Amino acid sequence: MRIGELAERTGVSVRSLRYYEQQGLLPADRTTGGHREYPERAVDRVIRIQELFAAGLSSKKIALMLPCMRDADGGPSEIATPRLVDDLTAERARIDRLIGDLVRSRDVLDEVIDAASGHR
Repeated sequence: MRIGELAERTGVSVRSLRYYEQQGLLPADRTTGGHREYPERAVDRVIRIQELFAAGLSSKKIALMLPCMRDADGGPSEIATPRLVDDLTAERARIDRLIGDLVRSRDVLDEVIDAASGHR
């Protein structure tokens, strides 16, 4: 499929898809006319990239992770290194800290809302 179709099917801009290719996250074949062509599995790959970005991972970490993941099921790969596992574990801990901070902020906001509601 061409880049426009991939963008439409994934909801990701053409500009982002070009960036993913530039970063080594999304390989594309080229036609004789120079147009990008993507296999069907690129849809799953783009969705996975979006999920990883949303989790706060950098493109460098994503580039390290993707070869260790199967696009269809995200299962482990034989080429995953102990260092990658350590890095990903640290990223998960960072996300857990962020979630904790957000929960505390929400709790404070709930207290303020409750207090403000009682003064009406």
